[in-house]
Amino acid sequence: MAEAEIGIIGGSGLYEMDGITDSEFVRVDTPFGDPSDEYFVGTLEGRKVAFLPRHGRGHYLMPSELNFCANIFGMKKLGVKWLISVSAVGSLKEEYVPTHIVLPDQFFDKTKFRKDTFFGDGIVAHIGFSEPVCTELSEILGECSKKAGATVHKGGTYCCMEGPAFSTKAESEVNRRLGFDVIGMTNIQEAKLAREAEMCYATMAMVTDYDCWHEEEEAVNVKQIIAVLMQNAKTAREIVRLAVKKVPAEQNCKCAKALSTAIITSPDKMPAGTKKKLDLLIGKYVK
Repeated sequence: MAEAEIGIIGGSGLYEMDGITDSEFVRVDTPFGDPSDEYFVGTLEGRKVAFLPRHGRGHYLMPSELNFCANIFGMKKLGVKWLISVSAVGSLKEEYVPTHIVLPDQFFDKTKFRKDTFFGDGIVAHIGFSEPVCTELSEILGECSKKAGATVHKGGTYCCMEGPAFSTKAESEVNRRLGFDVIGMTNIQEAKLAREAEMCYATMAMVTDYDCWHEEEEAVNVKQIIAVLMQNAKTAREIVRLAVKKVPAEQNCKCAKALSTAIITSPDKMPAGTKKKLDLLIGKYVK
């Protein structure tokens, strides 16, 4: 199977990644089912990368339909250590203007029906998640965003809602009062699973609209989102291209050892089937 060290997940409007050479589409089987699509694996700026369109080519998967476990496990199976998420978000602050980029360092989960852990079925693990984003990877994205000429805001809270409907005005106002910065529908599950998979994860949140709170702007709609994101897609691709060159060859942060103190189940109590299913993740800790 093809291998990659850096993973890229593209959101609404970003269904392909230009500049990848020696490329091939790779189907990855996982014990959690099928990922959103085949992975586009190849070389970008001398680095082995794997690109996955989050909603599938043609955008046929709703946020609540995404198999987050399969998507992240597939990246892990390909060898990915660094995972860059490109996502469309609504702005909850006046100064975060459509076409701007936000690099959140916190998440708030308002989803209801989603699986966001590899564990269960007899094996329990509790990862540390107080700092859900890899600082080193986020810093690289910040530097490269500036170099690409984008307006970038470092830090902030990404509120993850269930969807697929956009916010009501009441919800949007409450989210603003709670101090959230941007709102989207996908990233909290990716961040949790990436941490369990001991990957370095960071979000590049592409602002497409003002949700529905802004009195001088029309309420968000799909046509508006796609138009703005397509406008910004070229910038997003350039940032990723610059970033992969700067990503270190090896992880030097605590993301790489997230499971070292997280697994609480006694090895002799672990069901053989679950242990085998999770071997890619826990094999170096559980014999």
